[in-house]
This record gives sequence, C-alpha cells and structure tokens, in this order.
Amino acid sequence: MNQNIIDRLNHLADEKEPFLFVINYDGTEAYIRKLSEISPEECLYDFEGITNVKRQLRSASAKQQMWKVYEPDFGEYTKSFETVKSNILCGNSFLTNLTCKVAVDCDLSFDDIFLRAKGKYKILVRTNDGKQFVCFSPESFVRIKNGKIYSYPMKGTLDASLPNAEEVLMNDEKEAAEHATIVDLIRNDLSRVAERVRVDRYRYIDVLHTNKGDILQTSSEISGKLPSDYHKRIGDILAAMLPAGSITGAPKDKTVQIIHEAEGYDRGFYTGIMGIYDNGMLNSAVMIRFMEKDEEGIFFKAGGGITSKSDCRKEFEEVLQKVYLPFE
Repeated sequence: MNQNIIDRLNHLADEKEPFLFVINYDGTEAYIRKLSEISPEECLYDFEGITNVKRQLRSASAKQQMWKVYEPDFGEYTKSFETVKSNILCGNSFLTNLTCKVAVDCDLSFDDIFLRAKGKYKILVRTNDGKQFVCFSPESFVRIKNGKIYSYPMKGTLDASLPNAEEVLMNDEKEAAEHATIVDLIRNDLSRVAERVRVDRYRYIDVLHTNKGDILQTSSEISGKLPSDYHKRIGDILAAMLPAGSITGAPKDKTVQIIHEAEGYDRGFYTGIMGIYDNGMLNSAVMIRFMEKDEEGIFFKAGGGITSKSDCRKEFEEVLQKVYLPFE
C-alpha cells in the first residue's frame, strides 16, 4: 500500500476521531475522510447501521427496474481462464481469483440502487473525475474489537433454489478445497499482525438475497490478539494484509502477478477494501458486488476462485450468477 495512505490512516486513528476509508485493489488510491467531514453528495455509506443516510431518504422508489446483463465474450474469458489454469497446473498457484467486467443496463440511479440494496456493507462514491461506483458487499474483511482482530473469508457459492442446495455446496470437493486454501491464507495474513491466531468457525453457510433469487455462500471466522499499541498502527495492520486473500489467491504474491497477466483490465476500487474506524474499533469489508459508471457505460465487476478442479463454463456461469442487485 502507498506509504502516504498508511501514514494517513495511522494519523487519523491516533487522533481518535471516527473516519471512513476506501482503498483500491492496488493500494495506490484511497478515499479517506473523517465521518464529520463527509458530504452526502460525495459519499453515502451504511456499514451495518452506521450510516450518513438521513431517515427520510432511506426508502427509495419501489418502481420495477430495468436490468439487462450483457454476457462477456466467452472466448475472451476462456483465454483468461486458460492463463490461470496453466499457471495452477505448473504449480505457480493453488487458487487464483479471476474477475472480469460485465456490461449492464439499469434505469435506476446509483443513489436508488444504494438505498434499495440489502447488504451488510454499502457505499456510493462519486470521484473527482466524474466516475461513480456503488458497492453492496456481504463480505467482511477484518474487524477489530477489544484488542482482537477477526476475519471472515467468504468462498463457495451456489444457487439456493437447487435441490438439496446446502448439502450439495458443503459436499462439493472443488468448493471445499477453495475454501480451505483461503482460510489457510487468511490465517497466515492475520499472523503477520496478531498472536494466537485460530479458526473459530469453519465453513458455515450464509443466505444472500438477490433480484434473481437467493444464493448460498460459505464463510469461516478466524481471530487473533493484537499488540497493545495497535491503535497507533491501523494503516500498517491493513497494509500487511492487502490485497485481500479472498480476492487474490495463494500463494498471494505470485498469484497477484498471474491475475495481472490474465485479466487485462484495471480492477480499480473493485476488490479493494472499505471500512470505518472509531476509537479502537474497526469494521471493514471487501468490495465485491460492485457497479461502476464511467464514460464507457455501466459495468458490474465480478469473479470467482479458480483451482485445478475448475471447469471454464461453470466458472463463467458463476460470474454471471454474481451479477445481481440485492433487492428482495
């Protein structure tokens, strides 16, 4: 992560005034503001009820939305997939998170989407160059509370409407291997900044509600004990664990190189992190379930983990399954 971003986070945490941070995938760009200084015209946020959305604005229009997804070119996706798979078969990576841009049409504004979306973590940011993005992430990155740090890696997805969906998901060897790899990676990441790291809960199921039906997702909980002066080093703690393991893979450094070679586009803030720090407590999320608007149009960025057992067509279909609006 850029040292100026690290220093800024350390300084604000030491000031003991609540602040919000949004950091891009590469760790080169960040939106960091004290909560007291955030303009709703620039940024809207809602992190499990910690929000700057006024009560009278929380009910967005219930009109039927136009929602059209333009499938990416399967041939191009196949080239990216084969780059990843060949590296895995050569032993360069055990798991690689491959993502892509998916063009969409929607007649709702990003404000409407933010207000209507159901999600643990939501943010809408308008950047100085005229771009805007909205994210409604179900995935926690790390939490810090009472001197302990927690992470909740989320890996493994399945359509909840399928027969015996929970049993199918839990017994899927590819999904189980992918999840085990990420849990091990996150445990190692936490060990860089904490002691007594342990897996508290392993592979439990969450249900995510979308405009296309429910999705099952498996997660785990990992924790560790931070040093007593952690509140002075929040920037360093986050930098030591970025980019997030669940959206890169293992081993992380080499897998990041493979991702750069395979994807052929700039992730930007997608798969970065966002969070709020307030007097010793931190709550943050990985920026998945992400829409961006720029001069070329509206894009939903999505992806999934590739292992040696992965099938290209199934992975492509999983990407499309993740392109949704979380409306009930």
